[in-house]
Amino acid sequence: MRKFKMFGYSISMVLLFANSAAGQGGLSIDECQQKARANYPDVKQYGLLELSARYDLSSLSKLYLPQVSFNAQASYQSDVVRVPIDIPGVDIPSQSREQYRATLDVSQTLWDGGSVASQRRLTALSNELDKEGVDVALYALRERVNNLFFGILMLGEQLKQLDILNDDLQNGHRMVEAFVRSGTAMQSDADAVRVEILNTMQRKAELLSARAAYLEMLSAMTGAKIDTSTVFVKPVDVMVDRVAALARPELALFDRQLALFDARQDAVAAKNMPRISLFLQGGYGKPGLNMLSDKFDFFALGGLRLTWNFGGLYTRKNELGAIAAGRNLTDVRRETFVFNVELQSSKLYGEIEKARRLIELDDEIISLRAEVKKASESKYRNGVYTVNDLLRDINAESLARQAKIVHEIRYLHDAYNFRATRGMD
Repeated sequence: MRKFKMFGYSISMVLLFANSAAGQGGLSIDECQQKARANYPDVKQYGLLELSARYDLSSLSKLYLPQVSFNAQASYQSDVVRVPIDIPGVDIPSQSREQYRATLDVSQTLWDGGSVASQRRLTALSNELDKEGVDVALYALRERVNNLFFGILMLGEQLKQLDILNDDLQNGHRMVEAFVRSGTAMQSDADAVRVEILNTMQRKAELLSARAAYLEMLSAMTGAKIDTSTVFVKPVDVMVDRVAALARPELALFDRQLALFDARQDAVAAKNMPRISLFLQGGYGKPGLNMLSDKFDFFALGGLRLTWNFGGLYTRKNELGAIAAGRNLTDVRRETFVFNVELQSSKLYGEIEKARRLIELDDEIISLRAEVKKASESKYRNGVYTVNDLLRDINAESLARQAKIVHEIRYLHDAYNFRATRGMD
């Protein structure tokens, strides 16, 4: 019991050190998440998308400015306008078959049926949709960081337990060696304990190798210097709300897609509306506005123009049908996503509750295993137990301690994955 109390005290000191390390350079799961997000290449897309949208919106705004075009033409025609009257003594000039014209045309849109406005909305929504896609990609990092962080925590705690087990085995080995020297035990007993010590050393080497690989991956993901000297802060007081509303970035992505379909529908309507504009044309050519004059002359005209292209009406029904189908498909995908998230949430919550119940029993199991091990040591000294019986009970206590660690880390891991699954900050 005294060893168990000392173990409980040592664990408390470890947790106290971990909590104090948070303010002294320790690395927490939240810091890892922030560093991984900042280091991920996709985060650079935000600035590029914003810049691209700014250029596109600026170009669309310029469509409201007066549109200026220059045209030049030289032609020869097979016939010209003639006055079909012969008046004696009067020479009626005829138009030349060679004609030249250069014009400068200015057009100012007064009403475009909402075409430019709909295009601006489409551009803005498309940009937001692309950003939401980046958000989804970055959010997927959370689970990967969780797996690495809690994997490192798990391996670190298991290494501590192996050290405790090794200390117990070393104590047992010294005790057996003393019995061998006194002639009350066989050398094979000491060898059996030594084999367990070597097995523990092998297991420790495996865990150290796995932890080094996890540290290297987490360092690459976060872009931070993370090595064996880094102190990882074990999370405490993780809040898990089973009925928390979903706040995943995928939902915002679906909402943006639906808004984009609405904007496309408005764009189809705007495309089929008439256009009203002012126009002004000035030019120089032969002939000018006087068709009977065969001289170069300046000319100008202006007015109000209405343009209505009915060609879009042929495809309007198909375009609206495609938009409706896309909207329905997005609704189905959203429902499927929510359904899968709820299933995953239920599974994780069940694992959390199971781990919580197991943790409640772990302390009692460890306490009992410690008492059994203590009794086994006494029985071995008195010749009642064999060394294999002693090793069995030493390993059983170690396994009980490791089981508690597994349950605690798994509880934290599942709790953080649950929060990530539901989009909880």
